[in-house]
Amino acid sequence: MIDTAVSHARANYDQYLEQFLAYLRIPSVSALPEHKADVRAAAEWLAADMQRIGLENVQLLEMNNGNPVVYGDWLHAGPDAHTVLLYGHYDVQPADPLALWQSPPFEPTIRDGKVFARGASDNKGQMFSQLKALESCLMGDGRLPVNVKICFDGEEEMGSPNMPAFVAAYKDLLAADSVLVSDGAMVHSEQPVIDYALRGVVAAEIHVSGPQRDLHSGSYGGSVHNPVQALAELIASLHDEFGWVQIPGFYDRVFSLSTAERDLLRSVPYSQEQWELETGAPAPWGEPDYTLLERMTARPTLEVNGIWGGFQGKGDKTIIPAEAGAKISMRLVTNQDADEIAELFTAHVLNSMPETVRVSVQVGAGANAAVTPFDSMEIAAAVRAYSLAWGAEPVRSRAGGSLPIIATFQQELGIPFVLMPFGLDDNRHSPNEHYHLSHFSRGIETAVHYYHYLAEIRH
Repeated sequence: MIDTAVSHARANYDQYLEQFLAYLRIPSVSALPEHKADVRAAAEWLAADMQRIGLENVQLLEMNNGNPVVYGDWLHAGPDAHTVLLYGHYDVQPADPLALWQSPPFEPTIRDGKVFARGASDNKGQMFSQLKALESCLMGDGRLPVNVKICFDGEEEMGSPNMPAFVAAYKDLLAADSVLVSDGAMVHSEQPVIDYALRGVVAAEIHVSGPQRDLHSGSYGGSVHNPVQALAELIASLHDEFGWVQIPGFYDRVFSLSTAERDLLRSVPYSQEQWELETGAPAPWGEPDYTLLERMTARPTLEVNGIWGGFQGKGDKTIIPAEAGAKISMRLVTNQDADEIAELFTAHVLNSMPETVRVSVQVGAGANAAVTPFDSMEIAAAVRAYSLAWGAEPVRSRAGGSLPIIATFQQELGIPFVLMPFGLDDNRHSPNEHYHLSHFSRGIETAVHYYHYLAEIRH
């Protein structure tokens, strides 16, 4: 019963917190080869905890010399019961720059009602709330109200390069009725949110070269097209003054938002004041026909993530640099195809560059957007769970970020998903990442309610 599981969670909160802190101490940074052993240690730690709480068939599934997927299940609710595939990731971002951390990133520190550590919110804290909800049900009631399969990823912060092949290979093992993910951010502490859509993503690098070496600008200036200037001219051409992306064909497959969905997004209490507080930017920018939230979650975008070239040190060095480069990312919405957008971007860059410079484009693996019906029975269960456990009815919204694995699950398994974030912005991917302890505990109770309400709706 719900009350029994919630009571068990509250009685064991201190123990759950100590476990969480131990988990955070493992520096499972997937992007850095020197942490390869730490990533595996985190996987083994998770597997041991899953076995301890009574999950079955717990195993580390290897992926092409990558980091293992931690799998486990509990399938005794019955053949007609709903089966949930719970996804999360145990790898974390690098902690750099270390000098900006107020406390060491892998020595979790509690202050002001928050635990500070790399991965505290993204995604260790949020997925751990889910795992402790399962423990509370199993220890309190001796059973789960639904069947559950667990898939914990060790490469999400690298773009989950091995997961598409993994899901295809283990399709039967992962078969379920829905996917559940606790990742991302709520609007604020007292306003939970359920995300029913994620944007896709394409990332690329542009390399521009000109002369065979750095040249003296006094000797050759005016005769050589500076690669940094050529790159800047290209970047400036990627948007018009209103923020519309100027790549031919970029918007061809973009659907207009329905009136019902625009009304739904307008109900999300996200103000310009909150945007200003979060970003520190002087004023909004972007497509004037769309609200801030629509621009941030429901519209495709192109962003310059970094640019380099030429002399960067103190003082003067009067050169024409030999080369320059930039990193670009594009967020995609429903019906846009990542491969097609990559081709359109590459063609635009190659066609836009003059013969006075050389240019090449490297495109990484892309991912399509994912969307699920915002009135599904799974989301109805989540609304009820948040309303009772959090004490506030959640709003339904889109997420601006990307979780490529969700589109993979949809494609391979053909099932809906529910995104139930328990965190806030929480300095994810930045120094001083943290997770509110009140969110940790309320997340556990919300997940307990969700599993029970999903079982009720199913029957």
